[in-house]
Amino acid sequence: MGPMRVGLVGLGVVGGGTWTVLARNAEEIARRAGRRIDVARVAVRDVAKARSKVGEAVPVSTDVFGLVRDPEIDIVVELIGGDRLARELVLEAIANGKHVVTANKALLAKHGNEIFAAASERGVMVAFEAAVAGGIPIIKAMREGLTANRIQWLAGIINGTTNFILSEMRARGLSFAEVLAEAQRLGYAEADPTFDVEGVDAAHKLTLLASLAFGVPVQFDKAYIEGISKLEAVDIAHAERLGYRLKLLGITRRRADGIELRVHPALVPADKLLANVEGPMNAVLVHGDAVGPTLYYGQGAGEEPTASAVVADLVDITRLHTADPGNRVPHLAFQPDAMSDLAILPMDRVRTSYYLRLRVDDVPGVLADIARVLADRGISIGSMIQQPSHIGGADIIFLTHEAVEGKVNEAIGAIEALSFVRSKVTRLRMENLQ
Repeated sequence: MGPMRVGLVGLGVVGGGTWTVLARNAEEIARRAGRRIDVARVAVRDVAKARSKVGEAVPVSTDVFGLVRDPEIDIVVELIGGDRLARELVLEAIANGKHVVTANKALLAKHGNEIFAAASERGVMVAFEAAVAGGIPIIKAMREGLTANRIQWLAGIINGTTNFILSEMRARGLSFAEVLAEAQRLGYAEADPTFDVEGVDAAHKLTLLASLAFGVPVQFDKAYIEGISKLEAVDIAHAERLGYRLKLLGITRRRADGIELRVHPALVPADKLLANVEGPMNAVLVHGDAVGPTLYYGQGAGEEPTASAVVADLVDITRLHTADPGNRVPHLAFQPDAMSDLAILPMDRVRTSYYLRLRVDDVPGVLADIARVLADRGISIGSMIQQPSHIGGADIIFLTHEAVEGKVNEAIGAIEALSFVRSKVTRLRMENLQ
């Protein structure tokens, strides 16, 4: 058979890595795919810059829509990022009968339902391994390797920037601002790091993983999102002394009344696998009813790790190009007509354990009054630490047993209204991942 002809839209970090991997490993890839996979056309903003990468080997232009409409192109690889132009390009490619490979988690988190429906109707594939956790093959594991399982929950460190920042804050006792500046200098953080540090990037990825795990439509707008920019080094130090590590986790869990979908900092016991994922690395822990816990670990970003996932999708599409569309693995693992309508739970109905820190006047009755506030709302204290504060009064830390988020929020409001409380209550969630 002749080669599969690829149109590459975008030649930045991931696009450049994809070009490099396809060229360097062309023979090995062809042996795996059953035919060659050739980049036949490239569309970019900066033609001169692209030429310095690809030379005269393929046509390069700024005409992105010309590329997706080219009848000679079999697969469109979208690597431009963003969700407006990318959505138009992907839907146009599908309408023209092209398969699509994308690394664009924001695009699929916001418009995935529309895109997957259009692809199913047209009989083409949309592959997105590179959209979640870079080079880690978590999408393939969820779509194929774990199909025998009823997934109970998954928890992941799925943003390398935030994991690097939290690892450095813990190891060196530095503030968030200090480590963020270093992360930007080292290239782990963007000049505008908002999407990373406020948890949005992780929520895009978690939304896709939840759909794959539970067979529900993509619902990014219902995700609870809380970042790390307000974390204090003192809480990371307290967590360490208590036997925990602080991580930004994406968590989705099946409950009897719905599905949790949440991204936030969490205290993880130091002896758990996820607690020991450090630096810019990613890891996803998936718990299935048959297989139990399985861990997927590796580089969640970077030129060639992410390109590895893009090329793996190209190989899959090449293998299945001539297969009957009804016999292909569904985009979101479950057949489109068998998706669940199980609701995404609001955050105030989530149950987990909590770390609460506050500063109080050192006077009689403090602990009794706070304990009463918690008990009135069904919140049980697991342990408590009190120590003098260097600015007067005392710092108290409570670790609770599992409680309902809404009741914890009520308790925090009531505690902050007590006359002897000097500070806002710092609230962090705790996840034992069992």
